[in-house]
Amino acid sequence: MLIVINTLHEFFFIYNIKCIFAYIFTKETDIQKHFKNIIMVSNNIPQVKLGIIAVSRDCFPIALSTQRRENIVKEYTGEIFNCQTTVENEQDMLKAVAEVKAEGCNALVVFLGNFGPETPETLIAKEFDGPVMFVAAAEGDGDMINGRGDAYCGMLNCSYNLGMRHLKGYIPEYPVGTAEEVAKMIKDFVPVARTIIGLKGLKIITFGPRPQDFFACNAPIKGLYELGVEIEENSELDLLVAYKEHENDPRIDAVCKEMAEEMGEGKYYPDLSRRMAQFELTLLDWAEQHKGSRQYVAFADKCWPAFPSQFGFEPCYVNSRLASRGIPVACEVDIYGALSEFIGICASDDTVTLLDINNSVPKYIYDEDITGKYDYQLTDTFMGFHCGNTPQCKMCSARAIKYQLIQNRLLENGGTPDFTRGTLEGDIAASPITFYRLQSTSDAKLRGYIAEGEVLPVATRSFGSIGIFAIPEMGRFYRHVLVEKNYPHHGAVAFGHFGKPLFEVFKMLGVEVDEIGYNQPKGVRYPTENPWG
Repeated sequence: MLIVINTLHEFFFIYNIKCIFAYIFTKETDIQKHFKNIIMVSNNIPQVKLGIIAVSRDCFPIALSTQRRENIVKEYTGEIFNCQTTVENEQDMLKAVAEVKAEGCNALVVFLGNFGPETPETLIAKEFDGPVMFVAAAEGDGDMINGRGDAYCGMLNCSYNLGMRHLKGYIPEYPVGTAEEVAKMIKDFVPVARTIIGLKGLKIITFGPRPQDFFACNAPIKGLYELGVEIEENSELDLLVAYKEHENDPRIDAVCKEMAEEMGEGKYYPDLSRRMAQFELTLLDWAEQHKGSRQYVAFADKCWPAFPSQFGFEPCYVNSRLASRGIPVACEVDIYGALSEFIGICASDDTVTLLDINNSVPKYIYDEDITGKYDYQLTDTFMGFHCGNTPQCKMCSARAIKYQLIQNRLLENGGTPDFTRGTLEGDIAASPITFYRLQSTSDAKLRGYIAEGEVLPVATRSFGSIGIFAIPEMGRFYRHVLVEKNYPHHGAVAFGHFGKPLFEVFKMLGVEVDEIGYNQPKGVRYPTENPWG
């Protein structure tokens, strides 16, 4: 089922329904299966419109390439514009590129149906303004005399010429296949393309400097500009002024109603709702008024220590609501955290969260609830935590708006919570996950890490938005990637296994392969790992 969403409130309504079913049902029901098929359309991430262009070397039958292209289009289950101009020369190339642009395509498949023309096919990547995938035809759909295309050979020359021209293209792990196999490769290309397109149109909006002594949220801006990302830096005072201007906004009552319906009776503070709704509208309006020439936004806000006392609440629940709608709001002015969240939203086509890689799992919890039930060592586990920013649709049904315990100790002397209320707390629901981050070093070098694992269905016995995470060989990954490469404590979490598209995205963004860390399997040693343990 495809639902097209035209307004912000329509989007909120549909997403809330999906979230309700996500946490109510602990077993997959028919209703759950139905809602899994809803395609969410966020106005803050791009929609990929694919085109395919076949290329042909003039000494090979052009019909071979053309027919093989038609076979792919029939096999591909999504929408794809089938360019009828098969490229043999540079004039064909210009004509084909003009056709896909006229159709509004923002991502492109260049298909070597036979050997292919080296110069025209690679110039497509230069002339087309968007991510381009290169893939080649396998043999087997014709005789081996007049029906042999040699695209296996042509792909080598294609990649060589891309390199000679310093052009980037997405080339699958094994880029040669039948129509069915190529259709699957195209499907894998879509999240990569969506992310690359999204970053080209992204502006990150910040409020305030990072909290005092939080150098881990340091963000060299040069790396953002190299990615094509814009940044707008504002003070906390700018945000406070805008917030006060929304005090009597006529939309507040409607947002309060949405919040009440979303959380349910007894799961929120009614007296805080108007302030939180006012803040939500402030951020949404700021995004629309300040994105300028860009199409997409992400926020990175200074959420403590001054925020709660001056605004009258913690911003976490509001942040979670925006994240659930494809607008990341990173905590503690973590600019690269916001960037990472946006990357994950585009790659997964779903909401994400930003968590501290926070604390070890106590041995008594491991002994009681993990060992013998799940195939993990104690050192494979840890708790991912933040104050309360995880979207409620990714949390267990007991989630509720509460207060920030640590801030309450600091700002309210541990007394009855007042302005430290506003966190969304509870255990994060069991799910496959990908823990990842794209980061800049102090000398503006991009690096990243990716690790797939899961959130275990094990009670944390703790506070905040929190879950027990399990990643194979996490202990070694923690030491030889996170610690060794000087990563900060925040990591982005996508809800599913998205290591494959994220790895390709990082490569296409120019991250050197040896700067992409991942959890090495048991028996595969890290370069700095002591061989004697």
